[in-house]
Amino acid sequence: MYKYEVILYWSEDDEAFIAEVPELDGCSADGKTQKEALENVEMIIKEWIETARELGRIIPKPYGRLKFA
Repeated sequence: MYKYEVILYWSEDDEAFIAEVPELDGCSADGKTQKEALENVEMIIKEWIETARELGRIIPKPYGRLKFA
Protein backbone atom coordinates (compact mmCIF):
# COMPACT_ATOMS: atom_id res chain seq x y z
CA MET A 1 0.00 0.00 0.00
CA TYR A 2 1.23 3.44 -0.92
CA LYS A 3 1.15 6.41 1.43
CA TYR A 4 -0.08 9.06 -0.98
CA GLU A 5 -3.17 11.03 -0.10
CA VAL A 6 -6.24 9.89 -2.03
CA ILE A 7 -9.31 12.03 -2.51
CA LEU A 8 -12.44 9.92 -2.94
CA TYR A 9 -15.74 11.29 -4.21
CA TRP A 10 -18.89 10.38 -6.12
CA SER A 11 -19.18 11.65 -9.70
CA GLU A 12 -22.70 12.05 -11.03
CA ASP A 13 -21.30 12.48 -14.57
CA ASP A 14 -19.40 9.18 -14.43
CA GLU A 15 -21.89 7.46 -12.14
CA ALA A 16 -18.93 6.09 -10.21
CA PHE A 17 -16.67 6.81 -7.26
CA ILE A 18 -13.48 8.61 -8.29
CA ALA A 19 -10.19 8.23 -6.42
CA GLU A 20 -7.62 10.94 -7.23
CA VAL A 21 -3.99 11.18 -6.09
CA PRO A 22 -3.18 14.92 -6.16
CA GLU A 23 0.56 14.41 -5.59
CA LEU A 24 0.87 12.29 -8.76
CA ASP A 25 -0.23 14.38 -11.72
CA GLY A 26 -3.07 12.72 -13.63
CA CYS A 27 -3.23 9.71 -11.31
CA SER A 28 -6.83 8.64 -10.72
CA ALA A 29 -9.16 5.66 -10.96
CA ASP A 30 -12.83 4.92 -10.63
CA GLY A 31 -15.07 2.17 -9.35
CA LYS A 32 -18.70 1.25 -8.75
CA THR A 33 -18.03 1.27 -4.99
CA GLN A 34 -15.66 3.20 -2.75
CA LYS A 35 -13.71 0.01 -2.10
CA GLU A 36 -13.37 -0.74 -5.81
CA ALA A 37 -12.18 2.79 -6.58
CA LEU A 38 -9.54 2.56 -3.83
CA GLU A 39 -8.37 -0.87 -5.00
CA ASN A 40 -8.13 0.39 -8.57
CA VAL A 41 -6.19 3.50 -7.63
CA GLU A 42 -3.59 1.35 -5.80
CA MET A 43 -2.87 -0.40 -9.12
CA ILE A 44 -2.76 2.92 -10.96
CA ILE A 45 -0.32 4.41 -8.42
CA LYS A 46 1.98 1.42 -8.97
CA GLU A 47 1.77 1.85 -12.76
CA TRP A 48 2.31 5.62 -12.47
CA ILE A 49 5.48 5.10 -10.43
CA GLU A 50 6.79 2.35 -12.76
CA THR A 51 6.23 4.57 -15.80
CA ALA A 52 7.88 7.56 -14.12
CA ARG A 53 10.94 5.42 -13.32
CA GLU A 54 11.15 4.14 -16.91
CA LEU A 55 11.01 7.72 -18.21
CA GLY A 56 13.53 8.98 -15.64
CA ARG A 57 11.03 11.34 -14.05
CA ILE A 58 11.03 12.49 -10.46
CA ILE A 59 8.68 10.55 -8.18
CA PRO A 60 7.30 12.80 -5.45
CA LYS A 61 7.64 11.60 -1.88
CA PRO A 62 4.27 11.21 -0.19
CA TYR A 63 3.33 14.07 2.10
CA GLY A 64 0.85 11.85 3.87
CA ARG A 65 -1.39 14.88 3.97
CA LEU A 66 -1.64 17.62 1.37
CA LYS A 67 -0.01 20.92 2.23
CA PHE A 68 -1.94 23.96 1.14
CA ALA A 69 -0.13 27.23 0.52
